[in-house]
Amino acid sequence: MTISLMNVVRPDIIKKYPELLIAISTKDGGVSPAPYYLNLGLSVGDKEENVLENRKRFFQSLEIPLNRVVMQKQIHSDNINVVSESCFIQDSDALITNEKNLYLAISIADCIPVFLYSPDKKVAAGIHSGWKGTEYKISQKVVDRIVSEYNVEPAEMIAYIGPGISVENYEVSKEVAEMFNPTSYKIVEGKYYMDLKKDIYEQLISAGLKKENIEITEYCTFRDKELFHSHRREKGLTGRMLGVIGMR
Repeated sequence: MTISLMNVVRPDIIKKYPELLIAISTKDGGVSPAPYYLNLGLSVGDKEENVLENRKRFFQSLEIPLNRVVMQKQIHSDNINVVSESCFIQDSDALITNEKNLYLAISIADCIPVFLYSPDKKVAAGIHSGWKGTEYKISQKVVDRIVSEYNVEPAEMIAYIGPGISVENYEVSKEVAEMFNPTSYKIVEGKYYMDLKKDIYEQLISAGLKKENIEITEYCTFRDKELFHSHRREKGLTGRMLGVIGMR
């Protein structure tokens, strides 16, 4: 992966597809004071005028018009929406489109952003997957939805599992951990640690993607504090990044 422009994270896997944009914001480049910095979320206590200016700067750096962005109110569900125009979707955790110049935005502050693309049928998707969405297998369900609605062959799809909290820093209760396959969590000195990225990867493999078509970032929002907001690290007093996917 690479970091460019105003410290925007871009996956390496998209380099073969010049028509595809996937980008993740960082804390860098905003007008908000600490602890918000380049905060792109309106629900965290930051001033609205600062958030709107931050969004303007972020999307301008990507050459994306604000009126071509789709956002959603994320609720830790398996709700999936297909979109064809710029809008704000209530109660949703995954967005799918086959429209060019329409950009799907995923809010991030520890939960895992997942991005899917079909180079053949030109279909893109953005997914918000916390432990609840991961337990609901939302990533696998999005692949299944794309396959059924667009006649896509999953083996030709690519995926990027983006910056979120790593297994080393994501302690959960025994009850939560045991909702998952034992390969998706670790037990260290009697404490349970969830590996959301690994579980999501296994979902994508089960859905038919090839392992060579899946990129998993090594970034951790909790650990990499100079780059990313983290809800858990900052005990809720922090901003939000955005991850964006779209086709030029």
